[in-house]
Amino acid sequence: MIMRWLLQSSFVDEVADRHPRRAVRSSMRPRAMSLLLVCFTWAGIVAVGGGAETKSKISENARRPKTETELRYWLQNMVYLHRFSLAEIQTATGMSRKEVEEALEEQGIDLKGKPWRGFGGGLVVVPYPGGRHPRIGFLDGAINPQRETKLSVFPPWDPQSYIVIDVPEAIWSNLGLIYLAHTHVPTYWTQRGVELEPLEWRRRRDGTLSMDRKLPNGVTFSTRALPGVDGVRLELKLVNGSTNHLSDLRVQMCAMLKGMNGFQQQTNANKVFASPFSACKSEDGNRWVIWGWQPAHRAWGNPPVPCLHVDPKFPDCPPGQTRRVRGWLSFYEGDDIKSELSRIEQDPWLLEALTFSEEGVLR
Repeated sequence: MIMRWLLQSSFVDEVADRHPRRAVRSSMRPRAMSLLLVCFTWAGIVAVGGGAETKSKISENARRPKTETELRYWLQNMVYLHRFSLAEIQTATGMSRKEVEEALEEQGIDLKGKPWRGFGGGLVVVPYPGGRHPRIGFLDGAINPQRETKLSVFPPWDPQSYIVIDVPEAIWSNLGLIYLAHTHVPTYWTQRGVELEPLEWRRRRDGTLSMDRKLPNGVTFSTRALPGVDGVRLELKLVNGSTNHLSDLRVQMCAMLKGMNGFQQQTNANKVFASPFSACKSEDGNRWVIWGWQPAHRAWGNPPVPCLHVDPKFPDCPPGQTRRVRGWLSFYEGDDIKSELSRIEQDPWLLEALTFSEEGVLR
């Protein structure tokens, strides 16, 4: 029942406005600014001397639940699916330890409870809650990761494993880097002193998730994720509402393996790069994670993270026009990865991505 509510959680979107802030305890109001000023990472806890309570650092991009409905959703997401500790919940929400403990008790959520699985045989796909860095290494290349582009996908063989996909991690164009899902190199907007507002995924009853961001110059990009039994189908749409002709539109699509038990080796020796796919093999050699995008520009991996990349490229996009690329994530058990990649490449979802017209619709 709880997992059904988590996955079909358009209920959250539809009901949140009917449960005003009065439903949330007054103790959930933001803490003093002096405390916020000292919090600047997603990781770690600080111990207060003299046997005092251990407190989590509140991240710059902590997302404090605004309603009782949101609070319940995110606590269930963090505890039942991601197995968060108290400190990680504090870091993700910006709540104090006492607030978290009280909320868990009031909601009847047990930190030691069993992981929940999906229903109907489909893959479990939920928004990544933040509070735990999705990388093992190269952390200075992803400071303050933003959760509105990240989804967790759970393999069918292990309810305590998950892969975090960043869709998109970055978008490049002839204007420069017009979007980056964390802090690292300067972007088109940071160079102009413009800060992008935080967003959240929209969760629908059929299990699909979507996110739309309109950039200050009028360019909009929209991501859709459609979970299925055989895999997760993804689409990124770009609408050029600016006055600029956009070219060299390269997109970084990252699949991070930190949370996947048996796939966490920081090497590319366990990976296959065969555009339009990248795939990672488990330590026991008979399980695979498969990541793909069309039309593909580059397939690669970053060992320190570790992660898989298949980075697509949009056709040039004049003002007023739309472009689309499509992606795929699936899990495979077997030893014939070459045949499996060939099979997936013929899936209509990916084939259609090669037949879009310049307006971003099927020819």
